[in-house]
Amino acid sequence: MIISASRRTDIPARYPEWFVNRLREGEVLVQNPYNRKKIQRIALSPETVDCIVFWSKNPEPVRPFLPEIDAMGYRYYFQMTITDYGADVEPGVPDTTDAMATFLLMSEQLGKERMDWRFDPILLSGRYTRDYHLEKFEMMCEWLHDATTRCIISFVDPYRGSPFRELEPEEIEDLAAGLGKIAGKYHLPLYSCAEKVDLTRFGIRPGACIDKEKIRQLAAYKLDVKKDPGQRKECGCVESIDIGVYDTCPAGCQYCYAVHSPESARNKYDQHDPLSPVLTGCLKGDETISDKEVHSFRDDQLSLFDLPEMEIGF
Repeated sequence: MIISASRRTDIPARYPEWFVNRLREGEVLVQNPYNRKKIQRIALSPETVDCIVFWSKNPEPVRPFLPEIDAMGYRYYFQMTITDYGADVEPGVPDTTDAMATFLLMSEQLGKERMDWRFDPILLSGRYTRDYHLEKFEMMCEWLHDATTRCIISFVDPYRGSPFRELEPEEIEDLAAGLGKIAGKYHLPLYSCAEKVDLTRFGIRPGACIDKEKIRQLAAYKLDVKKDPGQRKECGCVESIDIGVYDTCPAGCQYCYAVHSPESARNKYDQHDPLSPVLTGCLKGDETISDKEVHSFRDDQLSLFDLPEMEIGF
C-alpha cells in the first residue's frame, strides 16, 4: 500500500511527532471523515508500506525524524508546496524565502528525486496578477531548478464559499504559456495536477502526484497498482490510503478545500495528543474499530527487460 500523509492536513508541519509514533507502534487509527465513531485500524510496516507520500507547505518540523524513518526501512518522498502568496492568502505558512531555504536543505539531505515542488493553486486577483505570478515563478525556478526533478502546477478550484473565482480557459492558457516558457528556460519538467485543459502544447505534461513510476525509480521495485478511483477523473494518481483528517490544519490558507471551519481546525489542533492513536483528541470508548485489509503492491515478477546485462555463452 501507499500511505498519503496527507491531502487532508499538513502532517509534516503540524503532526510530525504523532506520525513517527504511529510508525513506531506499527499502526494508525483513521477516523471516518463523516462519523468519528467509525475507525479503521491500518497496520504499518516497511513490508506492507510500499511508499509514503508526504504533502506539506512546511516539512521542517518532520525533518529531524527522517533519519529514524530511514532506519526503519520506509521509502518516501515529499510534495512540498511553495507559492508566491502573502499572509492575506496563506497566514500560517512560512514566507517564500524561508520555504525555499527548507526545500534546498531537504533536497541536499534526501536527494532531489525525493523533493517535488508544487506551485499551486494558482489564482488571480487584483494583487496576484498574471505578471506577478510569472515574475515570482521565474525567481523560484532560478533557486530551485537544480534541487528537484519536477514542478507541479494547478489552478484554483473554487469550492462552496470560496472567495476566489474559477479561471477562464483563456486565462489558464495564457498563464500556462508563460509558466511553460520559464520552466523550459531552466530545463525544469513541468506537470499539471488534475487539470481538464490540455496544456501539453505549452510543455506541461499531465502529472501524477502519487506516481508509481516515481516510486519504482526511488524504491527499485515495480508496483502492481491501479488508478485511484476516489480521485477526480483527470487525476493521474494511483490508489493510496490517506491517514489525515479534514478540518485539522490551522494554517488558514484561504483557498483550502480541506478546512471548512478555521475555528474547528484550531480547536481540533489544540486537542491533539502526539501519543494518541488517532490524529485528533483521544478515543472515547464508544468507537467501532475495524481492521483494514492491507498488502504490498510490489510486483516481484521479473521480465527479461528487468534482468541486468550479462554475457551469455554456449
